[in-house]
Amino acid sequence: MKTFGVSFRPHDDEAVAILSGSDTCRIGAHQIIGNVRLDDRASLEARIGSLPPQSSDLEICLRAYIAWGDACVNFIQGDFSFVIWDETRRRVLGVRDHLGVRAFHYALVRGTLYISDSIDWILSQEAVPRDLDDVWIGDFLMVGFGLDFERSVRRHVSRLAPAHILDFSSKGLTTRRYWRLEIGDPVRFGKRADYVDRFRELLHQAVRDRLPAGRVGIAMSGGLDSTTLAAATVDVTNEPSRIVTECIHYSDSLQDEEGHFSRLVADKLNVELSLREASDSVYDPLWRARGINTAEPTPTIVQAYPNMVFAQRNRELASVWFFGEGPDDALPFDRDPYLSWLISRRNWKGYGLALADYARVKGIAGWRKTFLRAQRPGRKPGVDADNIPAWISPEFEREMRLSERLADLGRSRPAPHWKPSAIRAFSDPIWPALFDTLRVGEMAGGPEWRHPFLDLRLLQYLISLPTIPWAWRKDILRQAMRDKLPSEVLSRDKTPLVDQPLRAPLMKHGFPPLSGAPAFERYVQLEALPRHYSPTDHLDRVIFAHALDYWLSCD
Repeated sequence: MKTFGVSFRPHDDEAVAILSGSDTCRIGAHQIIGNVRLDDRASLEARIGSLPPQSSDLEICLRAYIAWGDACVNFIQGDFSFVIWDETRRRVLGVRDHLGVRAFHYALVRGTLYISDSIDWILSQEAVPRDLDDVWIGDFLMVGFGLDFERSVRRHVSRLAPAHILDFSSKGLTTRRYWRLEIGDPVRFGKRADYVDRFRELLHQAVRDRLPAGRVGIAMSGGLDSTTLAAATVDVTNEPSRIVTECIHYSDSLQDEEGHFSRLVADKLNVELSLREASDSVYDPLWRARGINTAEPTPTIVQAYPNMVFAQRNRELASVWFFGEGPDDALPFDRDPYLSWLISRRNWKGYGLALADYARVKGIAGWRKTFLRAQRPGRKPGVDADNIPAWISPEFEREMRLSERLADLGRSRPAPHWKPSAIRAFSDPIWPALFDTLRVGEMAGGPEWRHPFLDLRLLQYLISLPTIPWAWRKDILRQAMRDKLPSEVLSRDKTPLVDQPLRAPLMKHGFPPLSGAPAFERYVQLEALPRHYSPTDHLDRVIFAHALDYWLSCD
């Protein structure tokens, strides 16, 4: 995958230096570089007016800037990070997409601004210091990624937050938000069928805008979200032979039926399916010896090598793969906030209809489960995930105030709203962290990942649907797929894995010896860090610590 890099000094005659080989476009006194994939391109073209034939998405973004200046961001949707050099105003404008699908990093060092979608490119510039950011590292040891949108593992390298603009000129550097996920009143139609039809229409638009010219891959479990995506792709292409799907399952080590359900879907849709048993590849005993380097520490390093092998194989099958994340966060069943909102509006008719809809969609089986849950004794508390592990350096914990930082995690609440969980979910830094993880595979020769459910038109619609009935077990997807997917899949409850796939291989192999990197002892008490898995350990955090030690040894 291509990367871009820009260095800029406001007073130089040759102000912009662009990494050779990246996509770029110049029109008069304006130049753009970056990675861009546009949604609803036809509407944007119509707004701009006459365009040269075969204009690239990058060129269209530049023409939008020439036409409307900074306001161009109000009309651009898709996956993008790009930089515009405006010679007439001697300023650089950087833009990152709404959810942070594409990466954007920058460093301002002694008056020179370095911008890239690659931290490694920025660090390759001799002037940029490599100091570590201890706040980011503290977050990584606790949750596996940074909790601040703007930080990176390098103190002098920042991220541009999703939905933000960067502006740099002789006046200095500023960043500002250009978009925020907001929800008005619930969308209302006259008939139930209209809700379903609109969902299908928007899903098809999202798929159509993301289709490559040739084959397309779909990461497909046996659950509802990814199979809905597969069915919609078949509808849009009308060519099942263009579609290849892959189901990762753990039948050898866990009670996992994903392979069975995905096979039912593939047979019904007549699409190619590859079943990948991942029990043996979820943990690579030789991961430290592989010598794989990443720009930042990542817990996926313990499975990086097998993931790279499969990613390169998948690239041979299709250059673009679809990822089905989105509906779980866009359709949380916030029943009580929704009913309270109706009461606050004195919408008694809507309140009564919502209760009737709730009784109907939940059905006898759903009410029976509720009754049985109420009869069960309370569960015994397990390991407290919020405790600071004993192996964290006490000095580092106090300096970074990790206990307070963890206590604050999840405390922030959006303003009272009828769907607060969705607002909170899409304000979470876990989304850019997920995209960064997928990008590691792309940079290693894997396919490009695209996310139809995160299309803003579709996402805004899903979030705006009345919680009752459409968010109950994601009823909008089930209704839309009634004639598309097997009944066994439509009636299936969401089924998480009964255990972490990493437990069994770690019990068998344990962790390789620590590297002894001197910097690691600032963060961790080596003698207290587990070398073998124990049920009393917080498994994820132990992996985070070993991943950090490995990364520091490679740095």
